[in-house]
Amino acid sequence: MDLSEVNRRGLVMLGCGKMGSAMLEGWLATGLDVGAVHIIEPKPSDWLQGTGVRINGDLPADPAVLMIAVKPQMMEEALPRVAGFGGGGTLILSVAAGTPINAYVDAFGPGTRIIRSMPNTPAAVGKGITAIVGNADATAADMDLAEAMLGTIGQVVRLSTEAQIDAVTGISGSGPAYIFYMIDALAAAARAEGLPEDMAMQLAKATVAGAGALAEQSDESPEQLRINVTSPNGTTQAGLEVLMGEGGLAPLIRRTVAAATARSRELRK
Repeated sequence: MDLSEVNRRGLVMLGCGKMGSAMLEGWLATGLDVGAVHIIEPKPSDWLQGTGVRINGDLPADPAVLMIAVKPQMMEEALPRVAGFGGGGTLILSVAAGTPINAYVDAFGPGTRIIRSMPNTPAAVGKGITAIVGNADATAADMDLAEAMLGTIGQVVRLSTEAQIDAVTGISGSGPAYIFYMIDALAAAARAEGLPEDMAMQLAKATVAGAGALAEQSDESPEQLRINVTSPNGTTQAGLEVLMGEGGLAPLIRRTVAAATARSRELRK
């Protein structure tokens, strides 16, 4: 990742909680100059204070990138402090949930280069996936830089329209919560079959994590991987007959994602 322009002109981060800190850690490890980083954060963590970056001080006049990472309810109060960076000189890169591009255009003015992203919580351990989309003023080079920067916390996909963010929210944004619930459900089922609580949870966590890693790294499709582990008339087939039967997992997941996507559209309005 070429951070030379960011090192020369500076990076301002509006908010730096867990996800922001995960990104910053990756950037510092890949060549971002500590002195180029300016943080606006009312409650900086001990880790952040120990990095040597500039916290709650004077800001550069024309930073290369302004990253917005505050909670939606804090947006109205926080944006006026950085509104002067609008107009095209600074790339506005948002990782904040729920705030559409047109809200940033209203705050920063016309001609502002804006990229909106939707990361998810596994980004905190470098295993996230982030969707990005830019406005008409964002250039190809801006998109490349955003992808490179966000790539330090996991995979990045590019959307063709901002409207697709609602579906992304329903799948990868909210999706970790679905998987956490599944882990709890697997552990509860293991306890019901007589396994001790700690072992049940260890088995559930490792099974989900391992299956996910295998699915991601394998050249075979998830369908084929399922077939590979399913012996005719065996234990896996017995379980899958429940999951894949009428009213099973697939329609339940479809309704789950549809509900989250619909709620994202409602909140956007």
